Amino acid sequence: MTLMIEARGLVHEFHTKQGREKKSVRAVDGVDLDVAEGEVVGFLGPNGAGKTTTLRMLTTLLHPDEGTAKVAGYDVVTQSEDVRRSIGYVSQTGGVFSGARAGDEVMDHGMLYGRSKAEVEKRGKELFAQLQLDGLWTRMPRNMSGGQKRRLDIVMGLIHEPSLVFLDEPTTGLDPQARANLWEHIADLRTKRGATVLLTTHYLDEADALADRIVIIDKGRIVASDTAENLKAQVSGDLVALEVADSSRIGAAADELKRLAGEVEVEGNQVRGRVARAGRAVPGLLRELDRTGIELESIEVVRPTLDDVFLTLTGRSLRDADEAGSEATNEEGAADEVPA
Repeated sequence: MTLMIEARGLVHEFHTKQGREKKSVRAVDGVDLDVAEGEVVGFLGPNGAGKTTTLRMLTTLLHPDEGTAKVAGYDVVTQSEDVRRSIGYVSQTGGVFSGARAGDEVMDHGMLYGRSKAEVEKRGKELFAQLQLDGLWTRMPRNMSGGQKRRLDIVMGLIHEPSLVFLDEPTTGLDPQARANLWEHIADLRTKRGATVLLTTHYLDEADALADRIVIIDKGRIVASDTAENLKAQVSGDLVALEVADSSRIGAAADELKRLAGEVEVEGNQVRGRVARAGRAVPGLLRELDRTGIELESIEVVRPTLDDVFLTLTGRSLRDADEAGSEATNEEGAADEVPA
């Protein structure tokens, strides 16, 4: 197996001043990360968890304080130019200049990688067609929609045909239709171009749909790494909810579900519990309920979400906007103190 990313013990601290007081924030605290050739890996965590700082180290924009990393076979510190030639990077904030024509921006970017003018123009216009930017070659980005500008960012990241692509929150701020369109293009990076993709996102459905493997980072440390299905099965289990027809049989129904779930909740005529891989267990449960004469009004099985996984692992929700916002200040605010 060829590794496109191999990181060990990555650490980075930001240093800030609050009045006379100096403060250090360890944004990344010993990250180990492997990404195989051809993988699409979703990198999840709230703002301030260390996602963007990790990406900035892997893309040579920040030096690690500790640890080592190889990207596309090159050391991020001693062979940084080789790393940059081998990767595409689409930042969270985008990289296009609003006052230049889109095609000129693409041409300049591609030629910086040593590609000929003719080669860049041919490839750029092919990418414009593939990413539904037809007719926009001479338009300025400031006159484009949010979805068009984000797809232009993708073109900029792919113009030199990188084997490894870093996408940092690529669909933030897009409307649902633009997000769905961009999902197709991200999936095509691997299936049609053979690229390896490391994707950071706050959208759990996005990670679920696109990623072969999910890596969760919290407080600068990797807390889980597996397929979405395995994480859901191992951490949360499926929620099984029984609505019992006869309220006098609630206790008996709870005992049957408890054999599978361990713990159950009873509310009115409903009994709920989490069961690992409930699809396999529910048929037997239904047979046992029928054998003992317990009649159900309904049964519902709800698959766990990645947010359930994160809540179980960290004790908080990935969607907790208030806490995420305060952590974003720690990481991003500290970043402002570090020279580019």
